[in-house]
Order: sequence, then C-alpha cells, then structure tokens
Amino acid sequence: MQTENRLNSLLVLVFGILMLTGCSNAPEEKVVADKEKEKEEVAVPVEIARVSTGDISAVYTNTTSLEAEQEAIVVAKTSEIITEIFVEEGDLVEKGQVLAQLKTDQQVLELKQAQVNLKRLKAELDRNKRIFEKKMVSSDIYEKLKYDYEAQQAAYELAKLQLEYATIVAPIDGVVSERMVKVGNMVTLSEPLFRITDFDPLHAVIHVPEQELSKLTKGMPALVGVDARKDEIFNAHVLRISPIVDANSGTFKVTVEVRDPERKLKPGMFGRVGIVYANHKDTILVDKNALIAEEEKPSVYVVSDNKASKVVVTTGFENSQQVEIIDGLKPGDKVVIAGQNSLKEDSKVEVLNDEQVNTAIANISQS
Repeated sequence: MQTENRLNSLLVLVFGILMLTGCSNAPEEKVVADKEKEKEEVAVPVEIARVSTGDISAVYTNTTSLEAEQEAIVVAKTSEIITEIFVEEGDLVEKGQVLAQLKTDQQVLELKQAQVNLKRLKAELDRNKRIFEKKMVSSDIYEKLKYDYEAQQAAYELAKLQLEYATIVAPIDGVVSERMVKVGNMVTLSEPLFRITDFDPLHAVIHVPEQELSKLTKGMPALVGVDARKDEIFNAHVLRISPIVDANSGTFKVTVEVRDPERKLKPGMFGRVGIVYANHKDTILVDKNALIAEEEKPSVYVVSDNKASKVVVTTGFENSQQVEIIDGLKPGDKVVIAGQNSLKEDSKVEVLNDEQVNTAIANISQS
C-alpha cells in the first residue's frame, strides 16, 4: 500500500514538471513564429512603370563607315610649274571653279603661232578657191590646200586646249579634302593635285545576312548615328540593294543614303545604321527594364495591392527603351522595372518614387 502511494506521488510530480516545461516553451515558440512571419512580410522596395500604348518599329541594325558618293582626284593634264593656288583644304568648290594655275608662257606662244599659220592658210585657200572656180588651178593643188588648212585648224584647237589645261578646275561640286601640291612645284602629266569630295549625300554600305533579304526593300526609311555626334540621329533611306548574295559570306550589299546639308557628317566616320522595315501602331508597350529574360519565357512582375505577382508575356518588336507586349498585360498595369531580383510570387512591395530611389542609391553607395 505504501509502495503504491509512492508511485502515484512520483507520477504526479513528473506530470507537473512536464506541464511546467510545456507552458514555459509555448510563449517562446510563439514569439519565434511571429518574428519569422514578420520577417517574411517585410516589403521589398521596388520601382514601377505603367504599361502604355504607342507606336513601335522593327529595325535592322548594323555598323559601317560612311563613304562619299562622289569623289574625284584632280590631276595635271600638262607638265608645268604651279604659279598660283586659289583654294585650300576645307573650301567648298563648284564644278568648273579654278583651283590652281600653271605657267602658260609656252602655251600662249604656241597658240599664237598656230593662229598665225591658220590665218595664212585661210587666206591662201580663199585665193585659190577663186582661181579654182575659174579653172586656172588644178583640183589636186586646191584639195591639198584644203587638207593643210584643216590640219592647221586642228593644231590651233590643240594649242588652245593645252592653254586651257594650264588652268586647273574642279570636276565636281564638293569640298577640297586634300591639297597635294604647293606653289612653285613642277607637276607632270597625270600627277595628282587635289582631292574633291562631295559630302552630300553620303553612303553607308552594309552587308546583311541573306535571311534578312525578304525584310528589306529599296526606299525604306533608315536612321544613321555616328560616334562623333552621339546626340544626333540623321535621316536616311535605302538607296539600292544588290541583287546577288555573296556565296563566301552569305550576305548581300545594301547601300543606305544619308542627306546632310549642314555637312556635320564626314566620310570615314564610324556609325550605326538602322533600317525600319515594319511599324506597329497603337500597340501595348512596356519599359524594357521590366522584362525578366533568364527563364524560358519572358515574364514581368505586376504590382497590385502592394503585392507582386509574376506574369508570363509574349513579346513583339523592341527598341532601346520599350518592348511590345502581344499577350499578358493591359494598358495601365503597374510593372516592376527595378528590384525584381529580390521578389518572389506574392511578395509584399514598397513602391518608391524617383526621390526615394535616388536616396536609396545614395545610402547604398555610402554604405
């Protein structure tokens, strides 16, 4: 009996200890759970943009150097000493404008000699013509005089041409891009003297993969930008498309013409060419930064009631700033454009305005 009472007392003691232990741990576990829940619900700071509608174009891009459509090397047509130069590099010139003058002493004398001989033969021919008409001179003598006169007339024209060659003129409109001689230089026949370049229009020749052939046609609008003028875009168009594909490279040549009346562009400048081959009007557009492209299908995070949910989208055309959305979003939706890496499905978010974003970036930089 006494043993049974002791056993009951021991059981009561053990049960009481277990009850006290359980009671003491319950509040602690509840606190930990509450903290974890609170931690999970901390809002992620994000920046958002609204889905809009507008126009977007499909553009084929490539890089190349600009070329002048017309360029001429002015050469000497006779051998003589340069006495005067009337233009310098960078000067605008018109076709026929005098660029330089060669010494003409010899040409002037040869022209005078040819002119005197021509007058003498003309007078003799006229006198013999009257005699021939009276049958007082043979036809052989008269015909020989005619031939001599015609030969001298050709010699006169040649002497006059040689005198004209001593005056160097521009063969095309353009800019003097290079002067290769100085006053006093002795130039020889066919020696280069000047380079004349027509800066308007300029050409951008690109080589396009053959799979793009069906997209491009003559006359399509294009845009040209150059590294030397990064803040400017120049309007252009497709001037011509080669009808053949290079078997070695698998490309075809496309020539884009860009007009530049203000002559801001120069031949040899490296630039980027964009050919606009399609346009979509009044379509759904989203900021390009909203796309999450690491997955198999592109997606975005849409914010509603301070919660972010991932939405798979179907994209279309895109440019440097926006992407066309064919399916998945509607105008007015709010999408995350900064902070996506910290989000998961149904994450609580805190939307930052521009001032808050700048402050957050500054804080991160200081830390």
